[in-house]
Amino acid sequence: MCKLLAYVPAGASLSAGCFNLACRILSLSSWIVRMVVTLLVLCVLASSDWPQFRGPDSDGHAVGPASPIQWSDTQNVAWRVTIPGLGWSTPVIVDNTVYVTTAVAAGEGLSLRALALDAASGAVLWDREVRAIEKAPSIHKKNSHASPTPIFHDGALFVHFGTLGTARLRAADGSVQWLCTELVYPPVHGSGGSPVLCDGKLVVVCDGSSNPFVAAIDSESGSVAWKTERSVQPRISHSFATPAVVDIDGQTQVLAPGPGLFAAYDPADGRELWRIVVPGWSVVPQPAIGHGLVIYNHDYDHPELIAARLGGQGDVTDSHIAWRIKRGAPSTPSPLLVGDELYFVSDDGIVTCADARSGETHWVERLGGNFSASPVFANGQILLLSETGTATWIKTGETFSVAGTCEVSGQTFATPAFADGAMYLRTDEFLYKIAHDAGR
Repeated sequence: MCKLLAYVPAGASLSAGCFNLACRILSLSSWIVRMVVTLLVLCVLASSDWPQFRGPDSDGHAVGPASPIQWSDTQNVAWRVTIPGLGWSTPVIVDNTVYVTTAVAAGEGLSLRALALDAASGAVLWDREVRAIEKAPSIHKKNSHASPTPIFHDGALFVHFGTLGTARLRAADGSVQWLCTELVYPPVHGSGGSPVLCDGKLVVVCDGSSNPFVAAIDSESGSVAWKTERSVQPRISHSFATPAVVDIDGQTQVLAPGPGLFAAYDPADGRELWRIVVPGWSVVPQPAIGHGLVIYNHDYDHPELIAARLGGQGDVTDSHIAWRIKRGAPSTPSPLLVGDELYFVSDDGIVTCADARSGETHWVERLGGNFSASPVFANGQILLLSETGTATWIKTGETFSVAGTCEVSGQTFATPAFADGAMYLRTDEFLYKIAHDAGR
C-alpha cells in the first residue's frame, strides 16, 4: 500500500473508493498493479482542488485535466457571477465548491464577508458576514480589504483579513467557529499577505510600520500560539509577504521574507532558526522552493531576486546566498519554478526565464502592461495575467515563445485558480468559470 501511495502526485489525495481499490489489487501481478496505479493517478488528477494561495502545493502549479487557453467575456465562459464589494484574494475550490472573500462598503465601514458558490452553476450556496468594521481603514489604491487568500482544510475554511481579523468557518454553511482579532499591528497600505497552514497552526506575517513580527494562530481554538518579533529592525518595516513551508532534513520550517531579512521559523514555538540579512522593505511575493534553494524578493522599490541554500543556523548571509538577479525582478508577483527553469514577471511587464540553480538568464522579454497576479503553470504553459485582463501564455523552455493571448474586461489583480479542468478568474466585479464544456 505504501508503494502505491508513493505514485500519487504531491498535493493530491486519494478518494475513499480509489484507496479501497488500491488495497484490493495488492495481490495482483506486478504488471496489472502498474496499470491500475496509472489509472489511480488519473483518478486523482481528475479531481484536483485548489485549496490555498497558488494551489495544492502553494507553488503555482495546476494539476488535473486541461483547461481552455482561449477565453473572453463570452468565449468558454461556463458562468459569470457578480461578487459584491471588492477583494483581490484568489478563489479556492474544493469538492466542487468555490470559496471567495470580499469586503463590502457599509457607509463609512465595511462588511467583511465570505461566500461559497456551486462550481457547476455558480449559484451562491451561502454568503456570510465574518466581521463588521465601523470605519474602513485607508489602503493603497491597488489593494483591497480582502486581499489575503483563504485556506480550506478538513471541512473548515480559514479566512484572513489582515489586521481586521482571522476566522475559521464551517465550510458547509459558513458559520463562524472562531474569530481572532488579537493580531493587531499598524499596517501600511492595508494587508496583503496570505496565511499558511502548518502543523495545526495558521502562520501569519505581521510586518507593520513598527515592531514587525510573525505569529501563529491555533487552527482549532483560534488562540494565538506564538508571536516572534523580527530580529532585524530596518529603517522601513512594513511588508506584505506570504510565507512558505518546507521540510529541511526532517524538520518543518516556515520561511517568511520581510523587511530587511529573510527568516526561517520553527512552527512549534516560533523560534527563529536562521536568517539572511539584506536591506529591503515592502516585500510582497511568496518564495519559490526547489533544488535545495529558496528564491525570494527582498525589496519593493529596487526589487532583486535572491537564491539562498536552505538550512543553517543563525545569520547565514555570507555563506548561503547562491545568486542574485536584479534585472526584471518582480515587486509583487511571485516567482514560478518549473523544473530547472525559474519564470518571473516584473510589475511593469518584463518576463524572464532563468536557470534556477545558477541564476543564468535564458531570455528577457517585454510584454507591456502592469502585473500583480502571480504566474501559474497550467496546461504545460506559463500563464501571465496583467492588471487589465490581458492574459499571455508562454511556452516553457530556454527560448521565448508566446503560445497565445486572450482578454476579459475589468481589473485583474488576483491570481487565477484551477480545478477540475476549469480556470476561475476574478475581476473587480465578476468571478468567471472558464471551461471547455461551457454552454453545453
